[in-house]
Amino acid sequence: MIYIHYKLRKFFVLCLTGTPKHKLHYREDVEIRTTLQELLLYSIFLINLCILTFGMVNPHMYYLNKVMSSLFLDTSVAGEERTNFKSIRSITDFWKFMEGPLLDGLYWDSWYNNENLYDLKNSSRIYYENILLGLPRVRQLKVRNGTCKVHAFFRSLMDECYDKYTSKNEDMADFGLKQHTEWKYSSPHTNSLWHWGFVGVYRDGGYIFTLSKSKSETLNKFINLRMNSWITRGTRVIFIDFSVYNANVNLFCIIRLVAEFPATGGILTSWQFYSVKLLRYVSFYDYFIASCEIIFCIFIIVFTIQEIKKLKEFKFAYFKSIWNWLELLLLVLCFLTVFFSLYSNMKIYHMLGQLLRNTEKYSDFYFLAYWHIYYNNIIAITIFFAWIKIFKFISFNKTMSQLSSTLSRCIKDIIGFAIMFFIIFFAYAQLGFLVFGSQVDDFSTFQNAIFTQFRIVLGDFNFAGIQQANRILGPIYFITFIFFVFFVLLNMFLAIINDTYSEVKADYSIGRGPDFQLGKMIKKSYNNALEKLKLKKPGTDEDKKRTENKDLAEKARREGFDEKEIQSAEQMKKWKERLEKKYYSTEIQDDYQTVTQQEFRDLFLYAVELEKELHYVSLKLNRVMRKVSALQY
Repeated sequence: MIYIHYKLRKFFVLCLTGTPKHKLHYREDVEIRTTLQELLLYSIFLINLCILTFGMVNPHMYYLNKVMSSLFLDTSVAGEERTNFKSIRSITDFWKFMEGPLLDGLYWDSWYNNENLYDLKNSSRIYYENILLGLPRVRQLKVRNGTCKVHAFFRSLMDECYDKYTSKNEDMADFGLKQHTEWKYSSPHTNSLWHWGFVGVYRDGGYIFTLSKSKSETLNKFINLRMNSWITRGTRVIFIDFSVYNANVNLFCIIRLVAEFPATGGILTSWQFYSVKLLRYVSFYDYFIASCEIIFCIFIIVFTIQEIKKLKEFKFAYFKSIWNWLELLLLVLCFLTVFFSLYSNMKIYHMLGQLLRNTEKYSDFYFLAYWHIYYNNIIAITIFFAWIKIFKFISFNKTMSQLSSTLSRCIKDIIGFAIMFFIIFFAYAQLGFLVFGSQVDDFSTFQNAIFTQFRIVLGDFNFAGIQQANRILGPIYFITFIFFVFFVLLNMFLAIINDTYSEVKADYSIGRGPDFQLGKMIKKSYNNALEKLKLKKPGTDEDKKRTENKDLAEKARREGFDEKEIQSAEQMKKWKERLEKKYYSTEIQDDYQTVTQQEFRDLFLYAVELEKELHYVSLKLNRVMRKVSALQY
């Protein structure tokens, strides 16, 4: 009988432990400490990256763009308050702007009391603070006559046809006076950038001329071009490019004003104002940012070595974790950031000296600003995914763990829902584009129609324009779209999330969620630090257990459990603690140690509870297998 009791006890110990407890605790402690070290190291990396990115952004960038845009876009023609660059609709308005607000904005030769502040040989100082770099440039692109066909019915009325701009349709022949560069075609540079406009994509080159440093000479130039019809029916776009530098805030502002002449007639205006910090290392704070960049490179090397070690250890299993894919993506973005930074700095320091030495020519800072903006975009995406990676370390927080568990459980349902949602969404987008595209600006292109529908879902819509475009299909489209997308599909999406979250919360409430050991270790370390600093009275283990049990009981009552369930859980916990204290050991010292009836009864009751848990797990597995079988057939 004693031997049977011993075997039974040994069986229960093996079932409850499997691996000796001291080894399990050791492994858990090592894993928790490793995770905590990774979290601390990554926090330092993230703080360094935030300092690096925020150090690149100067709040004066916005204000410099604002004052420049108000000067060149909002200043009206003298005597015509409604005519400014934004409101240009005809060639006459364009020349009025060129001879009025543009000249007044570019040439600041004296103080407000007509006192000369500097030698006129120097460049103009816009708003007395911003030095005009080099000379402004005006560039035109044209298309040839005969690039499209006139229908036979109208050939008697019109024999000329100018298509939209493409590189194949571009006119490269000299025209007009054929004397200076503005009348002769200039070939584009090999590494030049293309410009994406409203109605076309335009390359470099064309019919180019630079303005003079004298305001009167430039005015005469404009009058001469206007009188000799520099703008023709074949004109498709005119670019006005110039750059300024503000030494007070160490910022360059690269400005491009664009006037497109579509084949339909009229003029479409657009603009670009880029305030960038091309001279990056000037002040002590700039050198501090440079040290953060060096630390950033060191972190990249460390993280790369860590991922290589993981890849060698886990091989193909490494790619099964979504966090490893995020890690690889983050490393790729970091390497791209370093590449763009090195390339842009090399280009800037190589070209900046050449551009500044030639003050009698146009200084093309647009190319430098383009690469600098790309660098800013890459590092912005990098820091976005760097913050997303924080979710990898949120296992110590129950609320965040519930969120991640909810999303991981319902991802399949969300994908299925997304397919159905976008089928209906794109069907409505195409309907809106075809019905309202020629009348309503929000539906003028298929892309605009898609984004307009997202705005409708958020409550931003123009029902009057839709109704005016089509009095029958307009209201039908709007009402049915709101009903199916807003009331039906979005509520289905919320129902999927809500049901999954309820399941996850129920599992966590009965102890089927992950054990938040990392959070416990952080809390324990925090309490120990307070006790060592004598900011908190040290408590005994019994006090801590009693306090913990009270907190758990109160939490269970708040979540809707009755007193019987709470008492049963407390009794179960007492059994577990007593069994662990008595039976968990590396090995049983006495092979013939007796087991009392009370001990046997406790073991039996604990085994019954384990059987209930295993039965619950078995039901879950059977349900999953039935779903898998149904999917296969």
